[in-house]
Amino acid sequence: MVSLTIDGKNVTVPAGTTILDAAAQLGITIPTLCWLQKVSPTGACRVCAVEVEGVDRNMTACNTPVKEGIKVTTQSEALTAARKKIMELMLVNHPLDCPVCDAGGECGLQDACYELDAVRQDYSAVLERRPIRYDWSLLESDPNRCILCEKCVKVDHEIVGADAIAVVNRGEATIIDTVDGKPLNCEFCGNCIEACPTGTLISKPFKFRGRPWTFTVTKSVCGFCSTGCQIEYHSRNNRVERVTSSDTTYNNGNLCINGRFGYAYLNTPDRLTVPLVKEGGAQVSADWNRAMTGAVAKLKEIVAGAGPQAVAGIGSPRVTNEESYLFQKLLRDAIGTGNIDSEARLGYAQAQAVLQGIFGCTGASATIDRIDRAQAILVIGCDLNAESTGVEYRVIKAATKNDARLVLANMRNVKLKKYANAHLSYRPGAELALITGLMKAILDEGLENKEFIAAATSGFAALQGALASQQLASLAEAAGVSEASLREAARYLGKKKDVAVIFGADVIRGGGVETVKAVANLALLLGAPMAENGGIFPIEQKNNIQGMLDMGVAPDHLPGYRPAAAPGKDLWQIVAGIEQGTVKALYLLGCDPLATFPESDRIRKALARLDLLIVQDIATSELTGLAHVVFPGAAAAEKSGSFTTPDNRVQCLSRAVTPPGDAREDWDIIGELISRLTGAPHARSVAEVTVEMQEASGIYGGSCTLVDGRCSGLTKAMPAAPATYAFSAATVPAAPAVEPFTLIVGPIGFHNGSMSTRSANNLTVSPAGFVEVASADAARLGIVDGGSVRVTAANVSITGPAKVSSRIQAGTIFAPVHFRDLKASSLLPANATSVGVKVEKA
Repeated sequence: MVSLTIDGKNVTVPAGTTILDAAAQLGITIPTLCWLQKVSPTGACRVCAVEVEGVDRNMTACNTPVKEGIKVTTQSEALTAARKKIMELMLVNHPLDCPVCDAGGECGLQDACYELDAVRQDYSAVLERRPIRYDWSLLESDPNRCILCEKCVKVDHEIVGADAIAVVNRGEATIIDTVDGKPLNCEFCGNCIEACPTGTLISKPFKFRGRPWTFTVTKSVCGFCSTGCQIEYHSRNNRVERVTSSDTTYNNGNLCINGRFGYAYLNTPDRLTVPLVKEGGAQVSADWNRAMTGAVAKLKEIVAGAGPQAVAGIGSPRVTNEESYLFQKLLRDAIGTGNIDSEARLGYAQAQAVLQGIFGCTGASATIDRIDRAQAILVIGCDLNAESTGVEYRVIKAATKNDARLVLANMRNVKLKKYANAHLSYRPGAELALITGLMKAILDEGLENKEFIAAATSGFAALQGALASQQLASLAEAAGVSEASLREAARYLGKKKDVAVIFGADVIRGGGVETVKAVANLALLLGAPMAENGGIFPIEQKNNIQGMLDMGVAPDHLPGYRPAAAPGKDLWQIVAGIEQGTVKALYLLGCDPLATFPESDRIRKALARLDLLIVQDIATSELTGLAHVVFPGAAAAEKSGSFTTPDNRVQCLSRAVTPPGDAREDWDIIGELISRLTGAPHARSVAEVTVEMQEASGIYGGSCTLVDGRCSGLTKAMPAAPATYAFSAATVPAAPAVEPFTLIVGPIGFHNGSMSTRSANNLTVSPAGFVEVASADAARLGIVDGGSVRVTAANVSITGPAKVSSRIQAGTIFAPVHFRDLKASSLLPANATSVGVKVEKA
């Protein structure tokens, strides 16, 4: 510890603390301009200059570490004059275009001028106007406004890890620009815009939309991935015009392209604005009473004729906890059927059941902020950049700021590879062999957490015996990696106090239950459950899959995970029931099985057999065209309620705008249907539903209250950790079938689900699907970049433009899941992310 005096006040701080941070502990504010708390200091502007007794020049407080016994002065006439002079000199090269600059009213340079009383200019210079960058998607860069604070570069490099922008040129020609003049690595997250204190970097979609003080700002929660980022909607005239996030939020103000720019889907011309009913084979607009009356009458007719089990429902991870609760109440209580499920059946529901049985937790064993300080991290079967960008930012922080060892296991060369100490590029479908090989290597090297295993686990001897019979060389061969690489990865992970195990879609959806059990066994070997800064973290791509399961949108359990007395049909049993004619009515809430579900061609044919298809969604689609009744619902910005992340943080969202036309909030639609079917009173507000939801679930509590304009206060009770964690029996991995080509279907960072493909902003960057082909395979097949490729699995084919790449292994191809026109998921069998295919030039 170091003791010093600042403005006559004594303070003791850890060694390495800057003068700026030490002053903050005393409540002393030193003016800054280039400093940003979440990145390393630059010391470029010198506005934070302070006097240190015995030093003959001013020192920058932001990057000067404290020393024992120094005496610092932060305010004096000399410092005031120096800071004012710094601002005046800075303004020499800055255009006075505030009236037309988008940053006007929220400009750090303006604020600093006012604060330091820099109101006149005694200097002048011949200015050389530099060209404005208009060619950058979603961003515009005016280097004439740049003060070279380097905040944007630091955020891009240290937090996002894209390295898309840099300080280029020297001397008077110095500017911030994209590397090599092209935004090749840019993720279009807009975090550099948020960091920019001037109007140098601005949002193209928001340009000239209005001054910031003319918009209503609503603090809420992002409705895209499951990271649960806290955001602010900026709206005017019932239209969201931009999204921002403050550095004081849980996500430190960091967003991805979906969180910052994906809001444009709210304003798509495809929005549903009135109910639709099918009459004489054609859909016509209807008022709410007509649509409701028709739906209820047909439901009652089907129940009367075929029984309540002839009705089923598929829910959505996009809707709120309250809406999911009401949806299961509609099916179970108002109709009398337990046939309810969701896309969680593609893997997350089964994975959660495994984790609950072993660790006692629903979802992750700890909150994601623990990852920041982990000593070792394993990311397996997961492209964090595409599945949960906010978690990727935390992994980057742990690796670069806290020197965490990072092991990445992925079939493709995803972005995290550049931070990985070890990259296990395994064979498609070989997740179980890889994990088993890692466990074998850990035990062979004696790297397991012996203390934790002895004190808090059972079944270790059986696992150890089963692995002893396995040959590491055989496991490595089955996984498609080297034995040496497995041992190297084991050494990076083993014997660390704080270990985080992160796994995603290729394990959850592609690997199956036995693979998830193997991941859990690996986490136990490493002592992850006892890690103060670690744990086990399942990753899901959509925002409220955890809350949806908490609310009982599943055939086997009720809200709060109480077992269902008579389990209903799951997702694939519902599809089979439609095919067999036993399920005659289906209610689809906020989901589109034709867009991203496996076996979508099969599902399409099944839907055509229904006597009643009710679709409740926000936009028109092929699915809504098949429906007998369409209810126009509300998007995340248009409703209130709560979401729950996979790490079990319950967050309230506040309505920023109202749904378009006659569309209504989803809880309101479902609540009226319940009332019409049962005669019970219809809930009058979301708050009423929240209270009922809490009582029914038994695991949710608290009340939503405003804190600094953000609604918070809802909680989820977590069960106590088990006294003993049980290892699962080891499964002998079978070598995956060798296919001429294996198609991997998954997400990309520029989109989330299919919702973002309705965002004009996202489509500016990523307008269409593609088929990514390894360079060697492309050359052999005569496929060129941009040329047409046909991919066939069983009797289903898709055709799309080729993207020749070095990011994937020979013999594998990749296609993004998001695009309705490409329909890549239609090639997949149920509960899979990869499939053997035939590839040919089209």
